[in-house]
Parts: sequence; structure tokens; C-alpha cells
Amino acid sequence: MAKITVLIVDDIPETRENLRKLLYFEPDIEIVGTAANGREAIDQARKLQPNIVLMDINMPDIDGISASQEITRVAPMCQVIMMSVQSEADYLRRSMLAGAMDFLTKPFTSEELSSSIHRVFQMGASRRAAMPAATLDPSLAGVPGMGQVPAGGPSPQGKLLLVFSPKGGTGCSSVAANLAIALHKASSRKIALVDLSLQFGDIDAILNLQGHRSLADALSRGDELDGDLLNALMSPHASGVKVLAAPPSPEMAESISSEEIKMLLSLMRQEFDFVIGDTCSYLDDTVLAAMDLADRLVLVMVPEIPSIKATKQLFEIAEALEFPSDHIDLILNKVASRDDIRADQIGNSLRHSILAQLELDPRSMRLATNQGLPLVMGQPNLPLAAAFAEIAQQLLALLEPKPVAPAEEPAEVARAERTKRVGLFGRLKK
Repeated sequence: MAKITVLIVDDIPETRENLRKLLYFEPDIEIVGTAANGREAIDQARKLQPNIVLMDINMPDIDGISASQEITRVAPMCQVIMMSVQSEADYLRRSMLAGAMDFLTKPFTSEELSSSIHRVFQMGASRRAAMPAATLDPSLAGVPGMGQVPAGGPSPQGKLLLVFSPKGGTGCSSVAANLAIALHKASSRKIALVDLSLQFGDIDAILNLQGHRSLADALSRGDELDGDLLNALMSPHASGVKVLAAPPSPEMAESISSEEIKMLLSLMRQEFDFVIGDTCSYLDDTVLAAMDLADRLVLVMVPEIPSIKATKQLFEIAEALEFPSDHIDLILNKVASRDDIRADQIGNSLRHSILAQLELDPRSMRLATNQGLPLVMGQPNLPLAAAFAEIAQQLLALLEPKPVAPAEEPAEVARAERTKRVGLFGRLKK
């Protein structure tokens, strides 16, 4: 089995040796070289062409930022992981702008280091497979935009898809994670997945991204939060999707306001083509704020009476808030061949068509969850994985921009009116 080759760059000999020790027992990682400064790092990267460069940010002569920029030119297949004792926003922003794929704050554990190397290596493999052959030519490295803009170009403003279920236990988070990855596979667009279940969100566990920065970290930056910093704070996943996890502890949710959520989602829509929001199973201020900005509401339910009842109530609330019914996409999850309630009966009861049905496959889903490897990645040949791919195609078709008729109410006015109604609903429910 081919090993992940790593170049260690740090001006302190003891640190270089400690990094060697942290990776000594990793059977699939090989240290192929070390460098004491940025200039040596550039020469070694050109010569060795390692998979990963562990780069200290503060070094004499040429610092880690400048060295990383040059390495992306001379060794375009190298992936840089920046290391620093500082974790300020400016360090994060500058590192990501220089091309670093992850940022580790010293000191870190062997598990954190190994996890970062494996994750960044997987991201590089996915990206290399998707790159046109021309971008693999070193002479073209560093040319702005090479292999990064999908066919048709990015949309001027991203679309927000809110995945919601009014009843717990329907598999909402698994649907959101698989759908985000399926959308990326289907479109090669920039996809963000954000966990809006602020108290007990588990997107990070589903994607095996535990211990990374969260939504709370982004909002704590206040006015300095911009697109570059947001990208630096989000966790890159091997699928190509970028993830913003829920706060690490439930009590942190109390300090996050609905206005902050709106600001964050608006910024994410500027940075990504599609933003997938996973939510909790009740209509709190966070969900209502997100719902106000959502382009489509992906509603997940199961063929059980309590779920049908809750979904019917949600449709009534959506109507009262004047959220367009044709912007709600109903997904029937955990469907078994011998269910006594059929999909057509549910559709008739709700007076709404069902976009897709997902079969009940508890063993495969449990395996995917426990491994931290979503179904569409770990078991792509299963019918359930194919169903997620089909849903992604359907949603892409629904999200294609349509010409606005002259008599149609402008979207901004409609959204402003809906904001007032959501705010009123929030006050009435208290």
C-alpha cells in the first residue's frame, strides 16, 4: 500500500524531532524529509514532491506563508498543513489564502496530527481526480482559476437548502450530510454544510470531524468575520464539502441570536454555490431565521402516524408564514416494502407530492454513521446511495434560475414581508 509522504518544516530542531515521534507509529505515513526554513522547504518540496507539507508559520528568512505560496507553484500536488502557536484570525486567514488546507495550533496530539494528515490527503486525492489534465502540468501551477471553476461558472449568490423535520428520529442529519456530498458530486460546485442544531448537533460525528472549529468560533469573531476567515474556520471534508459544526457544548447555544444566524447564512451564501443547513426538530428562533432565508425547505418524514401528523402541522405553519408550498420538497425516509402506510396515501393526506423515497436500510446507515463515512462515499453502489444522487439531481433542476415575470413580486420584497411574519410568529409562540 502506498504511503502518505510528509515533509516537516520547522526552524526548531526539537520540534521537528517531536513531529517525527508523533507520526512514528502511523503505518501509512512516511517522513521523507525535513527543512529548517522556508527556502529549504521550497527546494525539498520541488525535489521530493511530498503529499503533505507540515509547515511552521513563523520562521526566519522565508516564513511559512511565503513558502507555502511558492510550494503551490513548484509542487502543485502538495497539500500544506500550517502549524502555529498562535490561533488569531489573521493567521488563519493568511494561511488559507496562501493555499494551506488545514491549520493546527501547537501543541497538538498525535491523533490530531494524524487525523489532519489523513483528511487533507483524502481531499487532495479527490481534487486530483477532478482536475483537468492541464492543471497537472507544473508549468500551469499558480495560474489563477485553473481547474477551480465548474462548467457554467459559479452562481452570483448561493442557494440555501434547509433540511428540517418536525419530528425527531427521521434521519434528518444523515439526509443532510449525504445530500451535501451528493450535490458536490453531481455539480462540482462549492458546497457548505452547516449544523444549525445548536444544542445537540451531530454533523461533525457523522462526518468524523469531531474536535474542529464550530459555528460558535465563527460568530465569536464579530465584525471581523468575512469570507476568507469563514473559509479558514470551516472544516474541510474529504468529499470536497466544507463543514461548520454546531457548538461543542449545549450551553453555548444560548448566546447565539437569530440575527447572528442570518448574518452567518447570508455570508455563506456569498461564499458558496449551495449551503445545506441541518436543523433541530422544533421551530426555534434559529430555524425560523434560517427558514426566512431558505430558497428551498427539504422536509424529511417517515411513514408513521406521529411523523405524518407533525408534518401536516408544519405545512399549516408554513402556509401561515406564507412560505411558498412549491418550495417545500418532501422526502419520505425509512420506507419498507411491507409498510402499511403507502407513499401515495401520505401524499394525498398532506396534499403535497413526495419528491423522493429512501428505503429502510438500518444496517448500512448504522455502519456509515459509526465509521464517520456517509453512505454516498463509503457505500456508493447501494440503492440508497443512488437515491441520494437522484435527489441531488432533482434539487439542482429545481434550483436553476428562472426568468421573473414582470408582474411577479420582487424576491426582496417578498422576503422582507416574510421576515415580518416570522418575527411576529416568534413573538406569538413565546
